[in-house]
Amino acid sequence: MAGKTQTPLRVGLLGYGLAGRVFHAPLIAATPGLRLHAVVTRDPERRQQVRRDHPDARLVDDVDLLWRSPEALDLIVVATPNRLHVPMARAAVAAGLAVVVDKPLAATAAESRDLVAEAARLGVPLTVFQNRRWDGDFLTARRLVEEGTLGQVTRFESRFERWRPAIKPGWRESATPDEAGGGLFDLGAHLIDQAVQLLGPVHSVYAEVDRRRPGAQVDDDAFVALTHAAGVRSHLWMSAVTPQLGPRLRVLGDRAGYTTYGLDPQEEALRDGGRPGTPGWGEVPPERYGRLGVDGDLRPVPTEAGRYQSFYQQVATALRDGGPMPVNPRDAVDTVALIELAHRSAEEGAVLPVPPR
Repeated sequence: MAGKTQTPLRVGLLGYGLAGRVFHAPLIAATPGLRLHAVVTRDPERRQQVRRDHPDARLVDDVDLLWRSPEALDLIVVATPNRLHVPMARAAVAAGLAVVVDKPLAATAAESRDLVAEAARLGVPLTVFQNRRWDGDFLTARRLVEEGTLGQVTRFESRFERWRPAIKPGWRESATPDEAGGGLFDLGAHLIDQAVQLLGPVHSVYAEVDRRRPGAQVDDDAFVALTHAAGVRSHLWMSAVTPQLGPRLRVLGDRAGYTTYGLDPQEEALRDGGRPGTPGWGEVPPERYGRLGVDGDLRPVPTEAGRYQSFYQQVATALRDGGPMPVNPRDAVDTVALIELAHRSAEEGAVLPVPPR
């Protein structure tokens, strides 16, 4: 890919549901050096939506057409339902096309490892869309930890909680194993990835995983406790049945703590048609700044602006200049392995050690 600097890299997007429409397509379109060249979807309403949102993109109803002419593209983005992540990514790798796969990378750690190994064997760049690494609150927390502002960190608490008592139709609520539905795979993939990025490898896992809503086929309320190799603990909550939301994240150290409430604004902005580069992108107002210190002596800390656009900017740079992709796919393999272990822990009611790689 090195040397393709004069013309934008051509991107083929597989899927135009929530992930493709709200996240990938807008971020690709906003990234200098990338061009949304083709979108694969058969759904008539989604095809009309693509025509409105990205009129210059080619509409494709059969993904096999892309594999027959791989020279027409430089990058494939897999934003399909989870069960198709591995077969679509494998096809792209076989065609020699660099790949971005939406999280989770696969439904099992074994599939994840095989896919990553195949891409490495063929020398094809592969990365995973862990966009929440670029949430403004997480960027701020990470900076405070790295600067030593909190002292020695003892515990990290992180939540993605919602109040959605009614079950929505769709594959995310399906119990079919290859769908990788439920809160652990959906929200847990973000929370676990953030925890490992912040505090390092995990030594053991304990989890409580429940189905609270009548008729629920997959987990909708889960708690995961990670003990990191360094001895720090991460406590992670993901729920669709939380009528009162807790802190978005809280980092506790032996000198100070840092607590924030509310979600990063980038997803809502993207849903509303916003784009990176507009004034105020990724910023939260001062009244939503996190609080740093100890009780009785707290001060607001400006939240760094979130920057999901950094993911695709790094993808473009990697493909042009041969540098690293923004997310090492082995990190995504580890995340899926930890999700599997969390499900096992909940079933057995036990703390489970993380096997060596």
